[in-house]
Amino acid sequence: MDFTNQRILIIGGTSGFGASVANSSLKAGAHVHVIGHDPIRLHKFLMSHPGIAGSSLDASDPDALQAYFSRHENYDHLISTLGGAMGGGFLDSELAMIRKTIEDKFFANLSLARSAAGHISQSMTFTSGSGGHPQDASGAIIGNQAINTMVRGLAVELAPDVRVNAVSPTWTQTGLWRGISQAELTKQAADFAQNVPLGRTATIEEVASGYLYLMENQFITGQVLAIDGGVDL
Repeated sequence: MDFTNQRILIIGGTSGFGASVANSSLKAGAHVHVIGHDPIRLHKFLMSHPGIAGSSLDASDPDALQAYFSRHENYDHLISTLGGAMGGGFLDSELAMIRKTIEDKFFANLSLARSAAGHISQSMTFTSGSGGHPQDASGAIIGNQAINTMVRGLAVELAPDVRVNAVSPTWTQTGLWRGISQAELTKQAADFAQNVPLGRTATIEEVASGYLYLMENQFITGQVLAIDGGVDL
C-alpha cells in the first residue's frame, strides 16, 4: 500500500474507522485531513496524531461544505463515515427518529457527494451497514439501502475519472457507542457475535482495511464491500 503524496480527506476521522484509516494512510505516505463535528474531540485527536491536519465543521451542512472545498486544494480520495444507527421497527419508533436516521445516513452523504464532486480526483468511499432487519432497525436499513443505491448511481455518473464505493460493516465497537457503559458494550458484543457465522465482532482495523483497499484498487467502482463476518448469510 503506497499513498505517497496523495491527498486524503476523511469525514468523521477522529475516532473509529476514520481514525484508523487516517493513521494507516499517513504511514503510507499520504497527506491526511480529517473533518470532525466536535471541536474538542478534534483538537485532542490532532494533538495525539502529529502529521494529520483537521477542521471542525458540520459536514451535513451544504453551505459549510461548499465553503470548505472553496478554501482547500482538491483531494485524491474522500472517505465518509457519516451516519449513525437506530433500533426499532416501523411501528414502534417515532416517525421523527426514522426521518432523522435516514437524513443523517443518506441525505447527509448525498449532500457531501454533490459538494465534493469536482474536488475529488480518484475515489469516494462511503459507509453503509450490514446485519440489521427492517423490523428492528427501520430507519437505518432504509439509509443503508439508499447509500448502496447512491453508490451505484454515482459510480456511473462520475466515471471514468472518479470511482465510488462503500464499506458495509456490521456492529463494531467504535466511538458511535461512546455513551454506553463498557459492561453493556461487552454484553452487546457477545450477544451479537452469537448471530455471526465467524462467532465474533470485527476489530476497527479489520473494517478500516476495507476503505484502504477500495482507495488502492483502481478497478473497483459501484461496489459495496461487506465486512460483516457473514452476518447476512
